[in-house]
Amino acid sequence: MTQQPHLVRALSVVDASALVVGTVIGTGVFLKAAPMAQAVGSPMWVLLAWVAAGLLSLAGALTYAELSAMMPEAGGEYVYLRKAYGETTAFVFGWQRFIVAGSASIASLGVGFSIFLSTVIPLEQVWIERNFELLGESIRWQFGLKQVVAVSVILALTCVNCFSVAFGGKVHVILTLLKISGIAFIVFGIFTFSQGTTWSNLATPNNSHWNGLSAFGTAMLAALWGYDGWNNMPMAAGEVRDPGRNIPRALIFGMLAVIIIYCALNLSYFYALPFEQVATSNSTLYRDALPVAAVASQTFLGEYGSRIVAIVFMVSALGALNGSILSNARVPFAMARDRLFFRRMGLLNQSSRVPVVCLIVQGLWASLLALSGTFDQLTDCLLFASWIFYALVTSSVFVLRKNFPEMDRPHRTWGYPLVPFTFVVVAVWLIINTLFSKPVESVAGLVLMAAGLPLYWFYRRRNHFEREALRE
Repeated sequence: MTQQPHLVRALSVVDASALVVGTVIGTGVFLKAAPMAQAVGSPMWVLLAWVAAGLLSLAGALTYAELSAMMPEAGGEYVYLRKAYGETTAFVFGWQRFIVAGSASIASLGVGFSIFLSTVIPLEQVWIERNFELLGESIRWQFGLKQVVAVSVILALTCVNCFSVAFGGKVHVILTLLKISGIAFIVFGIFTFSQGTTWSNLATPNNSHWNGLSAFGTAMLAALWGYDGWNNMPMAAGEVRDPGRNIPRALIFGMLAVIIIYCALNLSYFYALPFEQVATSNSTLYRDALPVAAVASQTFLGEYGSRIVAIVFMVSALGALNGSILSNARVPFAMARDRLFFRRMGLLNQSSRVPVVCLIVQGLWASLLALSGTFDQLTDCLLFASWIFYALVTSSVFVLRKNFPEMDRPHRTWGYPLVPFTFVVVAVWLIINTLFSKPVESVAGLVLMAAGLPLYWFYRRRNHFEREALRE
């Protein structure tokens, strides 16, 4: 392992910022307003859920800024958990990131891309369809042209990232600039040229009522998928130039930009459409409907205009997918370098200096996940698993300050200790709420996490015997 080539610090502050913004802004902001509206029953509660989720994500980013500047290594959260809580916790995180969260994120972005493409090109062919019951919930599984498209785009971008991190970073910057321009076009068009728009759409419908804190938590969970990805850039910290300075800047200013963009875009949806139209847009309950962003865009571009705007959605999904593929592959790479995962996944390609084996295995597994569920089911499953470790990683800032006060900290968390403490408390509430409101997805996430423990025990035992053999 030590004779293998090392990662190259080829990502500039612009590349790192684009990795934050471009990975966060993917498909969620174009799709999640519908299930959120179904959960809370009011435009203002939907908007408040976006704001609350944004502030919570920013609190996490503020904490991660300290951790990533202090330990700018490949693997991100895996490295912080290993330092604060030990090898076992770090392995379980890395396993769930590879098996559940990271790969499910890639899978859901591929599925989201196929949903947007279907508004431009008909993708209605379904070759196999099955309905079954699981934990009291009805699940409908399909295999058709949409799934084939999702898998194809995942594998294509996996190949792009096998060239070099600099090449993948530049591709990501271009895709990020294109998606921001496209979103600005949508928001400006709705507020300037849409017909029949009114601020009265923001009023609570007459037949609606407050559905409780649990429903608001469900809406927040959906919004958090839209913000998910703010933690990805530190996974590639080993390839960022001047990490002590550039990583905190990219995390903080990147997340502030995302919050502003998300609030403006969701406000435009409700300005353009009655609440009922938002609630009945594309979601698990309305699989054949257009995405809410496409419906809102029709108000100023007409029937065919939504197809043009769908290109913006596809570019956005591609950008987030590219960033997710680039960053998530660095977690199993770091685990393999610690001799806690398949050794070949810790190898770097001699010419490109990227973990090609990790990228290929990740792409194949994500493709299988893309065939296994709907967009909403995939995102709910990965978010439940992710937020368990978001809470643990954020709490590690307290542990590390106490146990390792001498460590160099180029950046310190703003608002410490209130900001990280608030994040941890809200994260725990979301985890408990999701366990009861989304039992199928939550149990699936827990089972997949537990499935990695035998593998950890195997590698730990093998490493022990190897160390003993060297002593003899």
